[in-house]
Amino acid sequence: MPRYALQIEYDGKPYHGWQRQRDLPSVQETIEIAISKVAPEKPEIQGAGRTDAGVHATGQIAHVDLNKFWDSFRLSEAINYHLRPAPISITKCSIVEDDFHARFSAKERRYVFRLLTRRPPAIVDAGWVWQIQHDLDLELMKESAKYLIGKHDFTTFRSSICQAQSPIKTLDEIIIKQITLKHGNEFEFTIRARSFLHNQVRSFIGTLERVGAGAWEPKRVHEALIAKDRSKCGPVCPPHGLYLDQVSYDTEIFS
Repeated sequence: MPRYALQIEYDGKPYHGWQRQRDLPSVQETIEIAISKVAPEKPEIQGAGRTDAGVHATGQIAHVDLNKFWDSFRLSEAINYHLRPAPISITKCSIVEDDFHARFSAKERRYVFRLLTRRPPAIVDAGWVWQIQHDLDLELMKESAKYLIGKHDFTTFRSSICQAQSPIKTLDEIIIKQITLKHGNEFEFTIRARSFLHNQVRSFIGTLERVGAGAWEPKRVHEALIAKDRSKCGPVCPPHGLYLDQVSYDTEIFS
């Protein structure tokens, strides 16, 4: 039974997250329905990241086991044909080893968050960025983000309904860039770790925004971290500026 890895891009707005849910639209179920059109066995797919409702992806990875061998290009074309008009695309496809697992073989996940600062409403980027109307201080956010790098107990920055067995995670990197636009500024946050807690990235961004806005001193981020208390977290930002950008493995899975 051949196993295939899929790289997936999707608009998260119409879906209640990646994971299949009863009576609610999900990215996983939409792809599985499309695959069932070419694979009567109706296989399940396994994703690398369980993105929340409204979260987008440009580099989600999933794997699927099929009963017959397919040329990788033809398989991706067939799935994409049956996905239409859903805002989901298989951007890469490759046959992989039987022991490859999209979730458990992953060595790193990279998320990108886009934050737009300007007063006029966003039109072209509406639903793709978190828009606020006040300016932010880039250097203050960079200073406070340093407190989050490394291995920590991130209880403060995880959802109260998070199902992870431990709140201890290692955050590898946070890069914050300011991009000057014709109208306003965009702040791009790139965050890397092997894995994340539920709502961890959105908790980080909402907290760093408070620092950039001048409502928090940078050291308050450290105080919130060591408190290990969810009530000490800043506001959780909305999902629509967040993208699962890349999932990395020990070996390259797409040639």
